[in-house]
Amino acid sequence: MRKRALAAALAAVTLSLGGVFGTAGTASAYPSVVVVVAPVVVDDAAEREFLLWLAQSDERAMVRSTAWSVLLSDEGYPAIQRFFDSEYDYAEQLSASSRARNKDFVAYVLATCVPTYAREVCAAAQRASRGSDADREVFVRTGYAGAKERDRRVRDAAGKQAAALVEADRAFVAVLRDSDPGAQVRAAAAWALRPGSVDGDVVEFFAYGWAHAAGLDVRAHRTQLADDEVVWRRTVNRLITEAQTAEQAARAAAGEAAAQERRAAARAWATVADNTGPARVAWQRAEQVALAQAETWRQVATAAAANQSPNWTPVLGTADTMGRQWTVERDQVSVQAAYWTGLYQRALAAEHAWTAMSAA
Repeated sequence: MRKRALAAALAAVTLSLGGVFGTAGTASAYPSVVVVVAPVVVDDAAEREFLLWLAQSDERAMVRSTAWSVLLSDEGYPAIQRFFDSEYDYAEQLSASSRARNKDFVAYVLATCVPTYAREVCAAAQRASRGSDADREVFVRTGYAGAKERDRRVRDAAGKQAAALVEADRAFVAVLRDSDPGAQVRAAAAWALRPGSVDGDVVEFFAYGWAHAAGLDVRAHRTQLADDEVVWRRTVNRLITEAQTAEQAARAAAGEAAAQERRAAARAWATVADNTGPARVAWQRAEQVALAQAETWRQVATAAAANQSPNWTPVLGTADTMGRQWTVERDQVSVQAAYWTGLYQRALAAEHAWTAMSAA
């Protein structure tokens, strides 16, 4: 009976860890250590998806280029490990330099301004983009604000958009102020409706401020997730390595020491499972945010398409762009949420299997 229980427990460990590491059809960077003692490096599809997300979507040029270099590297998984261990931090530090920040800001303004409604801002950003580091510094410090003011004077002089404002427009901005899922959009809407505000403030919100703030919400969402994910993966990868080592010790132990080593292996996998908690919660929450944002922008697009006011015309393009971006975010977030949930379940199964072996 004891031999049958031990064999069943060993089979359970083999199956459960095969689900985490190296099973066909399962993305993983780790081997099934019950079957193979020496580490076998296998590309992890979830980590590559995360790197691709950074390479395509991160607003920091240094982070994008670093992620691309890892994806295109011939080294395979060691390059991915190095990215999480040190290269992301280095790219982030470089991005924090004034030179890199200025480049990123100019690129962001170009991506969010609409020439028809913010001609001066777009033109000034184009000049800064083609200019020197000093030109971009001037744009960030004073040029951007000056260009916004010139655009505003043009709109005020024309008067067309201010004249087209109706109470329903202000009511819609109030709804955004109170309930939009993006903190930056809420803040921009609140500023447009602040005590003492004038029609020009609401016009500017529709013409430029809404799109600018919406883009900032996407940036903040991505950057926070990226920063946290690197820390989480760095930690859990170390813990998985420690769990592998504990398993090797458990398999090598004999006699009375075997039960003790098996309990240690179970504890190591329990630690892995516990440390998936912050990532699982954060990615699940991020999935809800992405869904809410995508739905919000779908509703905005519908409202803009049905409104003939010149104030709503620029919003339609913004809504389409933001809706697509948040749909992409939702898909990427779903991949990472599934990865962490799956890792938790399989690590928990490994803990239970080693616990059963220690009691057999």
